[in-house]
Amino acid sequence: MEKSWKLRWKKAWQFFWHSDSFASWVANVVVAFLVIRYILYPVLGIVLGTSFPIVAVVSESMEHGLHDGKLCGNHYDNFKGSFDNYWEVCGSWYEEQGIYKQQFRAFPFPNGFDKGDVILLWRANRDNLEVGDILIFQGNRPQPLIHRVVKTWEESGEQFYQTKGDHNGGIITGEGGEEQISEERIYGQGLLRVPYLGWVKILFVDLVRPLGWNIQR
Repeated sequence: MEKSWKLRWKKAWQFFWHSDSFASWVANVVVAFLVIRYILYPVLGIVLGTSFPIVAVVSESMEHGLHDGKLCGNHYDNFKGSFDNYWEVCGSWYEEQGIYKQQFRAFPFPNGFDKGDVILLWRANRDNLEVGDILIFQGNRPQPLIHRVVKTWEESGEQFYQTKGDHNGGIITGEGGEEQISEERIYGQGLLRVPYLGWVKILFVDLVRPLGWNIQR
């Protein structure tokens, strides 16, 4: 019995790690997904204090360059990316909120981040969230929103936050928007950025989604 078990284990090991077959590749992908989804992801959630320890950026709302010829609601034929050039275009909105250039430069992720990046999250609450931090919260779409805090305040004993995407011309208003975000809608704050890794998820979703079905951005 013990010999039979060892033989099966040896065959399984050979199949997973030494076989070049398509079936072996599929099995490795499935096992990697299961390990990440049901072991690594929950453990990270416990360590980092959030049910969403890792999120992929699926929109351009935090980018500091042109998208469809626009930046902060303005149209341009070309734009040379730099912090100074970004502030020249977008800074007036922040200055109206009392946020100035040198203050913004000292914020986490002062150059924003891009679609396809992965953001590692940390627990977020009134004790560690400040203006300038990156907030991940439930908005008015299936995917969590990842925007920058531009205002915090307390009202009737409750803490609220307002955010804005660095690339956007203004804030998202209406039900589920970012004008007044309660603590119940918060998943965490951005701690670390891993460039490009999120494209694996984005390309997979684009591959399997039905024709005519668009993910909200």
